[in-house]
Parts: sequence; C-alpha cells; structure tokens
Amino acid sequence: MLLHVEDVRVAYGGIEALRGVSFDVDEGEIVTLLGANGAGKTTTLRTISGLLRPRAGTISFDGQRIDTVPAHMMVRLGIGHVPEGRRIFPRMSVRENLMMGAYHRGDDTEADADRVFELFPVLLERQGQDGGTLSGGEQQMLAIGRALMGRPRLLLLDEPSMGLAPMIVTRIFDIIREINQQGTTVLLVEQNAAQALRLATRGYVLETGEVVMSDDASKLLADDRIREAYLGEGAA
Repeated sequence: MLLHVEDVRVAYGGIEALRGVSFDVDEGEIVTLLGANGAGKTTTLRTISGLLRPRAGTISFDGQRIDTVPAHMMVRLGIGHVPEGRRIFPRMSVRENLMMGAYHRGDDTEADADRVFELFPVLLERQGQDGGTLSGGEQQMLAIGRALMGRPRLLLLDEPSMGLAPMIVTRIFDIIREINQQGTTVLLVEQNAAQALRLATRGYVLETGEVVMSDDASKLLADDRIREAYLGEGAA
C-alpha cells in the first residue's frame, strides 16, 4: 500500500476532531473520503500533509512513517496537497504560481509546466496573468497544476468542485481521472458524493471523526444509507 493511516487522533484544544481514523490507499487508486461538514475530512488531509500533528496513531507513506515529518518536506517525499479554497498566490502570475509548486527542485521544470498546460490549456493562455484575476474554475485548475509541478505520487484534493459551475465541475473530475490514469494516486475529499463515487475506486465514510463505512465505490454508490444521507433523491 502507498498510504497507511492507523488509529489517528487529532484534537483542536480539548475537542477531538479525529477519533481513531484508519484507512489505506493503494498505489494507482482514487480513494474518496465522504462525510458531512465537520466529519473530519479536511482535518484528515491536513494531518497527512503535516499541517496538523496527530496526538496518537501513525501515518506511513510508501513504508516510511511520516506523522512527524515537517509539512514542507512532504512535497519532497511525493505528496501534493490541493487545499480547500485553492490558496493560490493572487498577485503572482499563473506561471509564477506553478513554479512555486516546484520550489524544492533544482532540475528543469519546463516539461512539467508543459504537462500542466496540456491538462489545462486555459492556463497556457493566461500564464502571464495574476492568479487573482482568474475565474474560480481557473484558480482550481491552477491549484491542481501547482501541486502537479512537485511530481507527486499521491495527490490530496480537498473539495475541488466547491463553488464551481456544473460544466466546470465535470471538466475538473475528467482531469482528475486523467491525472490518475497518468500514474498519480489520488485521495479525494468531496461534498459531491455522487461524482466522487463515480470517479473513485473505493470510499470511506467519516462521521464525527470516525470511519463508519468503507467499501468499493460502486457498492457505496448503490447503498441505500449512502444514497439517503449524501446523494438525495434521484442524485445517483
């Protein structure tokens, strides 16, 4: 397995946000974490990427324990994180934003930039524009592209469809599938449960900081409990 999360507990002050979360992600998969707001999905991604420290439990990446590794080292290990809200640099150009994703590398980055521009042709057209002038969908593409510049083996995606028009959402999910097919493993947090489960290999359901269900994505998509709680009538 590529990622192994075991009995991880995270607290904000006295409030426990993750209560013994355990799950695996195998190389080549797309795995989705589902759950309502406050279930612990974003906390899980932030803990994997080193932005939060677990009070208990272990996280291993490619057999190496990483729960004590500083966040800035995660990119070097092969973990890219696209945070909720995109967090691009609004006063830096599109190209400068992309190059920030490759800050740790001393080699030629042009081939990686070319790959990003192939995935997101609109970024090539706008490469001289400030990131803050892009539309929401374009900013999401830029955030994903910036993470890809680090050549991640594992890409953590937090709510990539949030606030985007349906047509743009479809395009973003198509690109996530393409990125995966090109060899990048994906761990996806997404409120759009139907889209996420159609894209993913497997899924885990979090409730109040605990994993309460896990299965193949197709089985979760057909499960009446999931349909009622996360898909709504006729959503699947």
